[in-house]
Amino acid sequence: MFCDLGFEIAEGATLAFQLAVATTAGDRPEEELRMTLDGQPLPVEEIEVDHGGRVHLVRCGPGYLSVTYRGVVVPAPPRHSRITPAEALVALRQSRYCQSDALAGFAATELDWLPEGPGRAHAIADWVHRRLEYLPGSSGPLDTAVDTLLMGQGVCRDFAHLTIALCRALGVPARLVAVYAPGLFPMDFHAVAEVADDDRWQVIDATRLAPRQSLVRIATGRDAADTAFGTTISGSAELITSTVVAFTEGDLPVDDHQRVVTLA
Repeated sequence: MFCDLGFEIAEGATLAFQLAVATTAGDRPEEELRMTLDGQPLPVEEIEVDHGGRVHLVRCGPGYLSVTYRGVVVPAPPRHSRITPAEALVALRQSRYCQSDALAGFAATELDWLPEGPGRAHAIADWVHRRLEYLPGSSGPLDTAVDTLLMGQGVCRDFAHLTIALCRALGVPARLVAVYAPGLFPMDFHAVAEVADDDRWQVIDATRLAPRQSLVRIATGRDAADTAFGTTISGSAELITSTVVAFTEGDLPVDDHQRVVTLA
């Protein structure tokens, strides 16, 4: 995995980044995170968050902020730890971008006929896949699942948000995962949904743009508010350049997007 981000900082700013792979994703024999302001190294504070995520906090003055992350991961086998009642409860609640309460009536009218059980989340993702057009640049950072449904188009986070909101509206716990996605085109950070399948989390991707078996977890949360790759805590920062690369050794796996796949 590799990402290279460039920001123009007008005044002093504090930023939080979620770029490093989660500690649950596997062994990292090689990993480097480097941040510089006008070429000078900056101190970085690492904060551990839920589900193995890592937030890196940096404070800097005005100038050009360069952020580079490189990592090589030996994937860990998925651990089928049981979903706790607390996790399920949080994953059923409405959130900033996934207003399941606002979509409850729509879901009950349009989708309540979908079969109960483990296959319901896959059926919801299939519906979202057919309903939405994947169109880069078609949405903004403030667009919600309701906006996406009305517009009928979006990018990966919009597909994931609508899938999650509809799952929650129909009683299926769901959450968002930011990942590196080998095989994704166009290449970028990627967002998918994790849904409760009996007593474990399985990953579903309504975009179907990358095989789920090769995804690498970065951050996990209720929606994009918890998993954004970069957040301005204070000050002002403008993203100028962004490059993301993810690949795997050997051939990419074939994914029919119907079988159960879990992430480490």
